Amino acid sequence: MIDRAAISAARQRLASQPHFLRSTPLLRLPGAALGVDCAEVWLKLEHLQVGGSFKARGMLYRLLANPVPDSGVIIASGGNAGIAVAAAAQALGVRCEVFVPEVSPEAKRARLRALGAEVVVTGAAYAQAYEACVARQQATGALQAHAYDQPEVVAGAGTLALEVEEQAGRLPDTLLVSVGGGGLIGGVAAWVESRAHVVSLEPERAPTLHAARAAGQPVDVDVSGVAADSLGAKRIGAIAWQVSQRHVHDALLLPDDAIRAAQLWLWRELKLAVEPAAALGLAALQTGVYRPQPQETVGLVLCGANFDPASLG
Repeated sequence: MIDRAAISAARQRLASQPHFLRSTPLLRLPGAALGVDCAEVWLKLEHLQVGGSFKARGMLYRLLANPVPDSGVIIASGGNAGIAVAAAAQALGVRCEVFVPEVSPEAKRARLRALGAEVVVTGAAYAQAYEACVARQQATGALQAHAYDQPEVVAGAGTLALEVEEQAGRLPDTLLVSVGGGGLIGGVAAWVESRAHVVSLEPERAPTLHAARAAGQPVDVDVSGVAADSLGAKRIGAIAWQVSQRHVHDALLLPDDAIRAAQLWLWRELKLAVEPAAALGLAALQTGVYRPQPQETVGLVLCGANFDPASLG
């Protein structure tokens, strides 16, 4: 079970690489600035993290906490986790191989190659890329990194919530967290515990946690839509599922058009260029899918920015 002690240990270990990870800004705005009837909205600008997403935290911790063989590290990823592993591997001077699904944007593939990773494009979705990655790992003996379902990966992600609490001196009343496989919400909810409300947000066309809650257990779902490249896991991870049963208060779904509108709004109004997965929190607030109380403080994680900025128009 990932808990606050595990996340604190991750933070301490990550401190051994002070020139790699960034303490990303926490932007605190009145709700009215975003057209939301609440006291404040906090934006954790994790898209400014090394590698362009929060994934750098967990992936560096995975590499630091385990011996890395000569065959290096290997991962299957829709893009962001692979980029994070490749950046960490480059910083530590180890080999990296990344399996990505065909849905992954060329911008993410190019970034992986620029970081020195060997990129293998295979499978229509993440699940197929993962199967090919496992077969390759068994042949080479490389250290396997998982995009979201390993203790080090989830604990590393949890350091983001620890950092928010340090920066603000407290937690927000509610944290709205985008979910694919669940690495981010697993870490955030494990740090927060019951000291604030944690709400899961997913696209209607990629509802891993929502479907698991309805079924009473993790189940496979069909994945498609505007955020499928980064929120494209086929089922919720085991660690996130365990944590979410204790510390995630609700699971909400958003349509693609609302996600896209929020992504464009963030660029047009705040000049924040983020990928669709990072826009779910604002989409939930602006559409009323999540309705805060007037005195509530709501935290959003802008979780990544590995996309083609030309898509912003």
